[in-house]
Amino acid sequence: MKYDVTVIGSGPGGYVAAIRCAQLGMKTAIIEKYNTLGGTCLNVGCIPSKALLDSSEHYYNAKKHFKTHGIDLTNLKVNLKQMIQRKDQVVEQTVGGIDYLMKKNKIDVFQGLGSFVDKNTISVKGDKETQQIKTDKVIIATGSKPANLPFVKLDKKRVITSTEALNLKTVPKHMIVIGGGVIGVELGSVYARLGAKVSVVEFMDSLIPTMDKTMGKELQKVLKKSGFEYYLKHKVTAVEAKGNNVKVTAENSKGETVELDGDYCLVSIGRKPYTDGLALENAGVRANDRGQIEVNDYLKTNVDNIYAIGDVVKGAMLAHKAEEEGVFVAETIAGQKPHINYQLIPGVVYTWPEVASVGYTEEQLKEKGTLYKSGSFPFKASGRARASMDTDGLIKVLADKETDEILGVHMIGPRAADMIAEAVVAMEFRASAEDISRMSHAHPTFTESFKEACLDVTGKRALHI
Repeated sequence: MKYDVTVIGSGPGGYVAAIRCAQLGMKTAIIEKYNTLGGTCLNVGCIPSKALLDSSEHYYNAKKHFKTHGIDLTNLKVNLKQMIQRKDQVVEQTVGGIDYLMKKNKIDVFQGLGSFVDKNTISVKGDKETQQIKTDKVIIATGSKPANLPFVKLDKKRVITSTEALNLKTVPKHMIVIGGGVIGVELGSVYARLGAKVSVVEFMDSLIPTMDKTMGKELQKVLKKSGFEYYLKHKVTAVEAKGNNVKVTAENSKGETVELDGDYCLVSIGRKPYTDGLALENAGVRANDRGQIEVNDYLKTNVDNIYAIGDVVKGAMLAHKAEEEGVFVAETIAGQKPHINYQLIPGVVYTWPEVASVGYTEEQLKEKGTLYKSGSFPFKASGRARASMDTDGLIKVLADKETDEILGVHMIGPRAADMIAEAVVAMEFRASAEDISRMSHAHPTFTESFKEACLDVTGKRALHI
């Protein structure tokens, strides 16, 4: 069989790349190692975690806030089995949607481990047979897998990764989370809302350390209300599982030791590129010492017909970043001139309140020596937030001191994941804070807070604080 393009990996980057290639008239194949399409994101990442976050938030609100709303409940309890089943149904429906899209776009799907025979030949080892595909171009989109500490043994029962955390049989009594990044605080939130004590051990000095520091501090305050405790600036030195218990030993910057005893330990220190079994050497494709496939500005590897996208290359490990790169490569292969502004790919943390960010952080602007001005607006001053009892958090806007161009927007608050899109649009068109402050925002809405933060940037003119 001969194809114009073959995509290895069917996560958001891979399946979107395949669809765009097919739309542009290329005969396209996609190879997936596992039995379902969609990769980590759809099967054991973005989609199932958001389903559990949503379910647990409903329970938490029923327990903590419904009475204030005038809704009285009795015998409220968690049915974790049903919660997991609903999550599985969401995954099944979403994955089924990808199957449909492959058929709709006439993309041939190969199930099995894809590995290079040479730069134009790929072997697909399935459960029953091995076959070879001939192809003009290849797009590697094999994604990433959870990283681990070298001395930690993942038994996947008590010492677990995000994958196992999505399928627990019981709500933990005490979950110890190693890593205070996005995955740790999201999955920690799920179980904290359901009644678990959650202890976060983080090497850096704040939660979500890659985002603007203000966001980490605010999130830390909010999550404390739902049962979180923190050990920041602590280095994990040992993890020991015995029976149904886990002991985690950590050391602070002064050399002082703390021991935590729990029934689960979630290791969430990030992810690393996944290239196992690809046999990159057979095609002559280079990877760096971090396991990332090396690519140029066009996402082309050192081999002229092979491209790589998503978590397997440099940059943020985000599903939507992989999607943008999938479209970018497909259009590049077709001879078009696509564009990605990596600085304007938003990041989101799906706790409640949500955290969302785009552009430069305040720390980055200081490091660059950029002269900037800052404005903010708290949700406690928002009428819409008061009406929905979502008054935690704020929106912070950073703008160039001279030109007023928006350089960064950082928000922690209700529906921040959706609201950040307005900031992305504004920044793609190089809007000033003044531009946003003169746009009409419907009242009452959460997005008014973005306008107010921009008013605060431009001469401290916010109207409601």
